[in-house]
Amino acid sequence: MSQAPFSGPRVVLVGPMGAGKSTVAELLAQHWEVDVRDTDRDIEAAEGRSISDIFVESGEEHFRALEVSAVADALASHTGVLALGGGAVLDPRTREALAGHRVAYLRVGLTETVKRVGLGTGRPLLLGNVRSRIKALLDERTPIYESVATVSVDTDDKSADDVAAEIREALS
Repeated sequence: MSQAPFSGPRVVLVGPMGAGKSTVAELLAQHWEVDVRDTDRDIEAAEGRSISDIFVESGEEHFRALEVSAVADALASHTGVLALGGGAVLDPRTREALAGHRVAYLRVGLTETVKRVGLGTGRPLLLGNVRSRIKALLDERTPIYESVATVSVDTDDKSADDVAAEIREALS
């Protein structure tokens, strides 16, 4: 009996901070009885420090290099649910690596994002005017998220359970 070829993660979740990627990933993994993996957590474990500390101590460029590597490794080895950091899709190498994978974009509006992330504690890209910074990030990244997604789900005014159910239905 031959083994089926490795096909990568069951689904990869992308979207901005506050979209609910980590929470929805856990729910999907529980439903499908598979492992969940989060590339931000992978980076923190490998570096022995928080994402915020990496940004402050080593800079965003260093963090992004770690992120490209973490995403490539996870795509090559993980078969469960994979959640990517909000900026992971910025690198063209990551976008190219996502081609052929089932990618769910968790879309969230500006007002909801601001509510969910609060004053950005522990979020290094939100230093300064949080609302205007989030708007700039959403404006910059939304077309990129849309370009890599095989399915997009609006998360505003929905529970994480509803978002997970919508993703399961879209991928079935």
